[in-house]
Order: sequence, then structure tokens, then C-alpha cells
Amino acid sequence: MTISAAFHLQRPDFRLEVDFELPATGVTALFGPSGCGKTTLLRAMAGLERCSGHFRLDDQCWQRDGFFMPTHRRPLGYVFQEASLFAHLSVQGNLDYGWRRLPAALRRDDRDEIIDWLGLTPLLPQRATELSGGQRQRVAIGRALLTSPRLLLLDEPLSALDTRAKRDILPLLERLSAQARVPVFYVTHAPEEVERLADRVLLMEEGRITHNDSLQQALARPCSPLFRDDETAAILEGQLQQTLADGRRPFDCSAGRLWLAGTHTAGAGPARLRVLASDVSVALAPVPDISILNQLPARVLSLTPGAGGRVLLMLALSGGQQIPAQLSAYSVGQLQLEAGSECYALIKAAAWWAENGGLKTAASGRMQPDAIRRLCGPRRPGCQSAAHRRRVRRTGRW
Repeated sequence: MTISAAFHLQRPDFRLEVDFELPATGVTALFGPSGCGKTTLLRAMAGLERCSGHFRLDDQCWQRDGFFMPTHRRPLGYVFQEASLFAHLSVQGNLDYGWRRLPAALRRDDRDEIIDWLGLTPLLPQRATELSGGQRQRVAIGRALLTSPRLLLLDEPLSALDTRAKRDILPLLERLSAQARVPVFYVTHAPEEVERLADRVLLMEEGRITHNDSLQQALARPCSPLFRDDETAAILEGQLQQTLADGRRPFDCSAGRLWLAGTHTAGAGPARLRVLASDVSVALAPVPDISILNQLPARVLSLTPGAGGRVLLMLALSGGQQIPAQLSAYSVGQLQLEAGSECYALIKAAAWWAENGGLKTAASGRMQPDAIRRLCGPRRPGCQSAAHRRRVRRTGRW
């Protein structure tokens, strides 16, 4: 299954010229400076921007020479920067808008499960105008999912939210990226969102796609625009295990087992580990009697000289994953490191994110009551039983 697109648009002050083919799975981040064409590309995919070219989603053609499928006929979900809800409708009415217009035979998702997952049950009778920014955006995501889309487009869904709302919604988007059965295109200016959510990255500049990479490839570039505050980093993907009695927490990835501090409350499951170049040292052999527990065999892929006598090394680990290390030019010379050198990566510290965001137990896959309260506020009186919640979903009344 693939997505194939080529769009050409000429305006007096802007030109869009893109051509790409991607697997029709996972999350693709569109990343680049303001005005580079990310939103225009998303609108072209939705049919909201008339461009020349073609667009095909697997076996279905949405645009080609002489044919253009209008937006309302395209099976897609679109979430804008500002949640565009119907102000005169309740949350229930907004969610039902797309659901009821879709023939029952085309509904692929469980309506109640999506409402539960997004923590929307307590909000169903409220008007859209009564919701906070984070609540409105969750409703917008729910409405998009309830149309059973074949393609989901998210245009900076967190940009208009405050820090707390972003912190609440990011775990939901992480679960969406991990469990989505449809391809997702995600526009953002925030490198952290790319690191936490994306499987692939389209880097854009001045209306063109400059790189079409996996997340690991995008981060492996020495001058990647994804680096925050000039801090080079890499992402390792694996499985987070339960914390041991001694406080260590195992993280298993293709490169081997890493040990983390067991200070996070998230359940075991898929996770991403963010490793900074400044937290990686290099040795020619395993180092005994040292406090650094994480020592992985590696091979030097490249060396890039930097400012201040520093050298950025890109190291290949077993299993195909890569991490950076930042050393002094003196250390590189002392160790006689060059491309192809065998060594050991000593990882001192790492930040990690669980893809279940700490909101789901590994056993049940359901959001827990404390997570729902944190996202939605206290439950209203009278909404304590499962039967009552089902009645609220059905009628929209408390």
C-alpha cells in the first residue's frame, strides 16, 4: 500500500513543487520553517487547494489529469490548528455529524471505544463554546476518526494550545500514532512532536521537499533542522519493561538492553528513547568498574568536525539503529577513531517517552479513571456506572 503524489502550484509570491511516494502506514511529519508550504501541501491532499498533478492513495485515485475528486467525496479526516467545531451543536452532535453521514457498512471503528479513548463521555452534552482549547481539539480528533477515514491530516493540532493542554493531548496522539490503521500526515514546527510521533519525516523548504527520510535517517543528519538548541539527538525504539526492585528499568531494543532510572509511572509497552550526543561517550572496549551501565557495541559511520574543537560521531548499533556521540577532537585522535572503527557506546543518560503515555494499562488497553479525570476534570455526579455512560452516549443527555 502506497501514497503517491505530485503537486504543482504557482502563486505570485509562492511556488509549490512536490513529488513523493510513501508507504500508506504510520505517521509522516511535515517539518520546515513557516511559509515553506506544509499547510498548502496538506490542503492539496485534501482537495482544498487546486493544484495540477496527481494524488493516489493505494488503489484509489483522487486526482490526475482531467479528474479531480472533490473534498467531500474523499474519505479523509482533517484536524485544523483551531478546532473547527459546530458552535450550535453539543459535543455529542459534533461527534455524530460525520458518524451519521457515513453508511453503516463503511464504519470501521467502534464509536464508543473512540469516545472512551479520548475521554469525551463527560463532555457529550456540553456545547462546543463551553469547552477549553484542549477539549475542543480532542473533540475535533474524535470527529475526524469517527468518519472512518482512509487518510488523517493533522495541521499543527497543538500549536494553539497552552502547555498543560499540550501535555494532556500528546499522549493521546502517541497512542494514535502507535495504533492508527490509517496513514497520518502531521504538520508541526516542534521537533519534540516529530520525535515522539513520527515514523517518517518530509523536510520542506520554499515549497519543495528536500528530504524524505525515516525518523532515524532525519535525526542522523549532522545539521538536521530537528535538533533542538543545537543539541544532536537520536531516537531508539523498543519495549519498556517494569521497574525492578533495585529501581532500574529495562528498555529492550534491537541494539540490546538498556537500563533506565525507574522514575516514570507509565506501564510497560512500546516506547521511544531520546539519546543526546552529549550523553554518549566512546571506548574501544567494555569498561569495567564504572557507574555507566549502558555499554553497547557500535561502529563509527561518520565523523563531522564542529565548532570549539568538537567532533560529531554517528554510531551504528546492532539491529540497524544509530546514535550520535560528541567528542573532543583530542579524544578522537587519542582513540584513533575513523569511519569503520569498532567501539563501544557508553550511554550515560536518556529521556524516554512511553507510547501509551502512562494512560493505558498493558493488560486492558483502556484508559484508566485517573487519566480520564486528569484530561477532562472531575466526573459529573450521576455518571458513575457503565450503564449510565452508555445512556449518555446514546442520548447526549445526563
